[in-house]
Amino acid sequence: MDGTFDDEAEPAVTIREYLEEVEERELEADLVLGGDDGKECTYSKGYMKRQAIFSCLTCTPDGNAGVCTACSLSCHDGHQIVELWTKRNFRCDCGNSKFGEFYCKIFPNKDVENVENSYNHNFKGSYCTCGRPYPDPDAEEQVEMIQCCLCEDWFHEEHLGLESSAEIPKDDEGEPMYEEFICKACSEVCFFLKLYPEEIWAAGKQPDATVQISKDKGVLEDILSTCRSEKPTCDTSCCSPKVDDVQATVDSKSISDGKSLSQGENCNGSMASNQCTKSTDLHVNCLLSVNIITVSPVLPGKPMFLSKNWRLALCKCNNCLEFYEQKKIAFLLDKEDSIAEYEQMAKQKREEKLQQQEGAELSFFNKLGHVEKVEILKGIEEMKDGLRAFLESADSSKPITAADVHQFFDDIKNKRRRVQ
Repeated sequence: MDGTFDDEAEPAVTIREYLEEVEERELEADLVLGGDDGKECTYSKGYMKRQAIFSCLTCTPDGNAGVCTACSLSCHDGHQIVELWTKRNFRCDCGNSKFGEFYCKIFPNKDVENVENSYNHNFKGSYCTCGRPYPDPDAEEQVEMIQCCLCEDWFHEEHLGLESSAEIPKDDEGEPMYEEFICKACSEVCFFLKLYPEEIWAAGKQPDATVQISKDKGVLEDILSTCRSEKPTCDTSCCSPKVDDVQATVDSKSISDGKSLSQGENCNGSMASNQCTKSTDLHVNCLLSVNIITVSPVLPGKPMFLSKNWRLALCKCNNCLEFYEQKKIAFLLDKEDSIAEYEQMAKQKREEKLQQQEGAELSFFNKLGHVEKVEILKGIEEMKDGLRAFLESADSSKPITAADVHQFFDDIKNKRRRVQ
């Protein structure tokens, strides 16, 4: 009998634990929603750099549309909604031509289609190379997935294309040691990252791969002679990292693997995006001293795990910028694109919102008359005294139930009525 009572008893938590849990959930929601209160459709803001997006399978079962937070709450309440977390460069589709006769309740005057929006199988509720939903109804245990910072798809650890999950940089407690992740498919686009120093790799683990570099003989000779014999004058730093495991073909001649393509000295010992000012050769101005437009991977790509602030190390020379534009990855240079920056801005918005709420409450209180202020303060004291007495009189051997709490507030209300 006692065992049956224990099984049916509500889980016991302290008031502090409950408040901390509420705070944690609110913060988690703000981080996902970017501080969006869900009151206004974001369509008027255009293609936002990053925002929370949802897919409504009730209205668009083909998974070819996405809606903002406000529309998911106001226009698609009760529908089959897929939460996509965040998407970059996206504009709310709610009520456009993809929704048929359905119109947006908040912002009905939308264009027929948002041509710059991109969609993947996530909008159908499928993720990873296995195409399974999340949560997976057939899985005994839900396993967290990793999001690629390029294609924005989500992957199970066992489907990353690694020989073992031990290759994923984690600390002793199993927490990720990487800031961002690039999936196997997207790593072929970002093969040039293998030419950067190990500082950009989480835990210093650089993927095994080689690249083939083909370039004009004169250009290569200029690179080698400039970087090996000259000591360029730099604004702040001139970084020319070594290029390991590289084959360079120059008029049927090759440079052996492991030889450095550039040996320019680092002016201050740090990695930076400033370019050398003395050299006039376009490729020498590049941090890699390589025209990555002509570079192509030889071996299949592997997933990449990048360290914190790795994007700041990316070269911004004209050649590299052209490559980023060609491959449609120029967003990597945008500070506000990363999830870390998105969450930081969400935290700032949350703090500002809480401060505004506190300010509004204080302003309201200050506008009250003396009698009203006294009544409020008296009510607070009565609440504190009543709660203290309630806790002291409670049986310490039994948990406080929801019914007990409701009874406490009913007693407070009845006492106020008697006083009045």
